[in-house]
Amino acid sequence: MTSSNDAIQALREALRFSPDNVPLRQHLAETLLSLGQAEEAEQEYRLALARSPENQQLKLGLARAFYQQGKHPQALVIVEDQIKRLDCPAGAFLLHARLLLNTGAVEQAVRQYRRAVEVDPAVKDADFAERLGIGAQEDVQEVVDGKIRAGVGDFPHPEEDTPVEKPAIGFRDVGGMEAVKDEIRMKIIYPLKQPELYKAYGKAIGGGILMYGPPGCGKTYLARATAGEINSSFLSVGINDVLDMWLGNSERNLHDLFEQARRNQPCVLFFDEVDALAASRADLRQNSSRMVINQFLSELDGVRSSNEGVLILAATNAPWHLDSAFRRPGRFDRILFVPPPDAEARAAILRLLCRGKPVEDIDYNHLAKKTENYSGADLMAVVDVAVEKKLAEAMKVGIPKPLTTKDLASAAGSVKPSTKEWFSTARNYALYANESGLYDDILKYLKL
Repeated sequence: MTSSNDAIQALREALRFSPDNVPLRQHLAETLLSLGQAEEAEQEYRLALARSPENQQLKLGLARAFYQQGKHPQALVIVEDQIKRLDCPAGAFLLHARLLLNTGAVEQAVRQYRRAVEVDPAVKDADFAERLGIGAQEDVQEVVDGKIRAGVGDFPHPEEDTPVEKPAIGFRDVGGMEAVKDEIRMKIIYPLKQPELYKAYGKAIGGGILMYGPPGCGKTYLARATAGEINSSFLSVGINDVLDMWLGNSERNLHDLFEQARRNQPCVLFFDEVDALAASRADLRQNSSRMVINQFLSELDGVRSSNEGVLILAATNAPWHLDSAFRRPGRFDRILFVPPPDAEARAAILRLLCRGKPVEDIDYNHLAKKTENYSGADLMAVVDVAVEKKLAEAMKVGIPKPLTTKDLASAAGSVKPSTKEWFSTARNYALYANESGLYDDILKYLKL
């Protein structure tokens, strides 16, 4: 480790005397990335790209830095641009395959992995190939676009039902987001509390709401609070609950989840990262992925079973990847932008986060001004950092000391807002791919 630190220090020292040396800065970024220091590598790649904006290797390096930090949407934007180029490097195809696999798009991931190996056989990764279902199994089982076709007697046994929750939280526990709450009340809560009034107008009890916005702004928490507000069952669905390596099993899993929600009505059925299950079919070439989407649309329409009493919520950080068919009336016919909390909401969130903790004369409105652009998750990180420092002090003296405004303000200075990266991507879609007006709320928020 000492030799690595010495090498990094030497590179930084060299850049002090030659700050415009792009190859030298690229070497520093690659060294940092190889040591797992992805955040610092990202900064160096950005500085290098400022001096050489069309350098494709730098762009790929930045995408890899994003990927290591879990910033998958940002990495995907870069990689999707690179794979359109005739001179696309193998590393871009390989990174695209990894990103696709994380979203559950196995067939596309397989295709991109094979393209990477065709361009450069040296990028072969046996472990990754095995995860794609194209490792040793390919010799003994038929693989169709990355999914194993089940033989007689091979089909996996159905697993137990996904656990159904009864959330104890409600809207009172959600800071801010009043406009979003009002939409949910009209679409979901009031129909259950005043069913006769809605039936008089021929309105069915049910339907879907899609929430989109930056990560960490409370979409999942709000869905759980919605179930608690009406004392209903809550069924949370992730991509791992649906997608399966066996052909046909993903569709069956999706149907079983809807059936479980119907058995437990009233039930809030919540799909997190729904874009992984409902990607635009125009971007898909594999029939198995299209079949999952068609199954999803069929279940939303209640073709075989009524969805009366099933309240469907979904969340996504990338609405631009969603198939437009999901936005038809009767499906996700309410598209709600969930922005970062405003100053009033940030103050309310901080009050909720500090509830039950020892505090002393905290000026929440002052802290709200200090935390502009912070998501709810960022504010939670602020409180956690402040609490950890107080715990360290308490361990020394043996007495818990209360949190103060100064403690939280100091913690806020060490936590960077995470929403800016998302808006840099969303802004482009809102400006240049907004024919339907879907992203008008983003333009309004950004005051463009």
